[in-house]
Amino acid sequence: MTLTILCRKLCFYGSRLLLCPVLETGGLSFRHTSTLRSFVVCNPPVVHRLLFAPHSSAFHTASFLGAGHNKWSKVKNIKGPKDAARSRMFLKFSLMIRHAVKEGGSNPDFNNPLASIIEQCRNRNMPKASIDAAIKGADKSKAATYAVYEGRGPGGSSLLIEVLTDSSARSLQELKLIASRNGGVLCDGARHFFDKKGVVIVNGLNSANQAVELDKALEIAIEAGAEDVQQTEDDDEKPVLKFICELSTLKTVREKLNSLGMQTLSVGPEFIPNVMVQLSDMDLEAASLLINKIDNCPDVVRVYDNIESKN
Repeated sequence: MTLTILCRKLCFYGSRLLLCPVLETGGLSFRHTSTLRSFVVCNPPVVHRLLFAPHSSAFHTASFLGAGHNKWSKVKNIKGPKDAARSRMFLKFSLMIRHAVKEGGSNPDFNNPLASIIEQCRNRNMPKASIDAAIKGADKSKAATYAVYEGRGPGGSSLLIEVLTDSSARSLQELKLIASRNGGVLCDGARHFFDKKGVVIVNGLNSANQAVELDKALEIAIEAGAEDVQQTEDDDEKPVLKFICELSTLKTVREKLNSLGMQTLSVGPEFIPNVMVQLSDMDLEAASLLINKIDNCPDVVRVYDNIESKN
C-alpha cells in the first residue's frame, strides 16, 4: 500500500486527534512525518483495521460538515419549519412522483427513482393516500421538464437549483426576479463547484439510541465502500449520517450499509460541493433568506449550496 493511500486512510483520525495535521492540494501530505509515525505506533488496532479494510476509498476532510445546532443546516434542500413548509414539501414530493412515473412507469419495483422518492415520502410521514394519489394522477398531469439553474448568492456562495416545470421560461423569469431582489443572481459558473454523487442517508442513532461516533461512522463508510461520510441533522434535529459515493456504486453501498444494520432514510443522486465558502453572519442571514425564497417557488424541487455550516 502506498503512503498516499495510507495518509488518505489515516487523515480523519490524525486530524481528529490533532496528531497528524493534513493539507490537501490534489493529493495528501502530512505536515509532520513524526506525527504520522507516532499515530501508527500508538494506534496499531486502528491502523490495522484501516490498512486491511476491504475498500480503499479516498476520504476528503475538506468537505466534512460536523453535526451541531447551527442556523444554516435547516434552510437547505426541501426542508423547512414545520406546518406550512411540510405542506410545501409534500407538494414537491407529489411533483417529483408524477415526473418519475411519467419517466419510468408506476411500479417502483421497476422504477428506481420512483422507489427512492416514495421511500423519502414515507420517512417524512407523507400520508399514503397522498402518495397513491400522486402516482395515479401522473397520467393526467402536464408533462414537466427537469432543469438545473446556476446562481450566486451573498458572500460569493454558489447555488444549484433543481426545477421541475411545465414552463421553463416562466420558472427562469421567476427565479431571476427572486434572486435579484434578495442579493443573488442567476448566472453560469456555479456548476463546477459541485460534483454529482450518490448519497445514502441513514439514521445516525445506534441500537442504544445514542449518536454514532465519528470514528465508528468512518469504519462503516470504509467497509461499505463510500468515499465520505458526514454527520448532520434532519428537520427534527435528530442525527443522521450521509454516506457519499460514486453514482455507479450507489446500489452496492446502500446494500452494504443495510447489511451492516444501518436504517436507510433516503437514497439518490445529489450535488455535493467540492469547494466550501465561509460567510459572515450578515451574509449568512442574507443567504438564508435568499434560499428560503427560492425554495418556496412552486417549481423548485431542491436548492444546493456550498456554504459551510457554523456551529
